[in-house]
Amino acid sequence: MNKVFLIGNLTRDPELTETGSGVSVCHFAIAVNRSYTSQDGERQTDFFNVTAWRGLADTVARYVKKGSKVAVSGSIQIRNYEDNQGQRRTAVDVIAQDVEFLTTRQAEGGNDFYDAPVPAPARENAPARRKPQLESFEDDGDIPF
Repeated sequence: MNKVFLIGNLTRDPELTETGSGVSVCHFAIAVNRSYTSQDGERQTDFFNVTAWRGLADTVARYVKKGSKVAVSGSIQIRNYEDNQGQRRTAVDVIAQDVEFLTTRQAEGGNDFYDAPVPAPARENAPARRKPQLESFEDDGDIPF
């Protein structure tokens, strides 16, 4: 089973692009603090490259930015490539299956994600609504089953 769950902050704004066939792809990176500190009292941080596809890519690019806290669930993908000097390198990426936004817009200087719904404006000259009346019926007391 290949499953990973991470909570961290974006280290840069997400980059939304499209493949040649028009499929949305979003690349971003998150910094994840380890749960312990080193001997000199410093908290260690790991950095993960994350890729989201299709609708999830569009949503991530639209709603998060550098510094936003997100929860990512997905799988790990390892790829090999050759750098500019001809050295063989290995990269580890997280392929996102779900991204949950943990920073509210209010914390980022905007409106809160979870604003209370705004009531519809009252209509002038709207007819008063009547409650439906229940009709009585004859019951012979016989159970139909």
